[in-house]
Amino acid sequence: MAMVGGGRPKRLPTGVTPPTMTPPPGLRLAPHSELVPSDRLSDAIVQIRDAALVGAEAEAHRDRVIGFVAQHPDALLRSCAAGHLTGSAVVIDTSRRRTLVMLHAKLGRWFQPGGHAEGDANLAGVALREAGEETGIGGLAVVIPAIDIDVHPVAVPGEEQHLHLDLRFLVLVPPGAAERANHESTALRWVDLGELDDLRPPVDPSTRRLVARGLQLTQNR
Repeated sequence: MAMVGGGRPKRLPTGVTPPTMTPPPGLRLAPHSELVPSDRLSDAIVQIRDAALVGAEAEAHRDRVIGFVAQHPDALLRSCAAGHLTGSAVVIDTSRRRTLVMLHAKLGRWFQPGGHAEGDANLAGVALREAGEETGIGGLAVVIPAIDIDVHPVAVPGEEQHLHLDLRFLVLVPPGAAERANHESTALRWVDLGELDDLRPPVDPSTRRLVARGLQLTQNR
């Protein structure tokens, strides 16, 4: 939907994508038919291999994830104690200059929205689901393929430290959207890259890499 005077929505013709939700060149919006949940680990591996990565660091993370899932057929499940697959989203606003980050309630750090696969090998769908739940924004659109991969240790209070093997997607916000935090966070904040660096506690390098990648893609469309 596009917003017109007084904030009242004007419905776009069927099949028309708002200009602010046009994907960057070489990427595309995932249709609903490609977001169907799957329990086949091979489907996740395809998405991992297809990810449009930039830089040796991200490529090294991809190699590590592929090696991990080859040794852990239960990598889609949280019961995989060594680590598990996750899907996350760099959520970009209609100006293409800001991203939405959340202050994680349990970890006390700023992160992009995201979460566990919970057995679903369609990690694009996982990233979209988690972004919707954690930001409260309806009508989000996930862009495929993924744009980043990261492997990092997580130490949640009350749990053994383990790895999150995170496939990361660009998610676009529709016009007129309003965010609303859920129990996963204590705050949501729209920031540009400079404001991201000013957050306290500071964001980790992997979150900054993802945000920089997402903003670079959307601003060069």
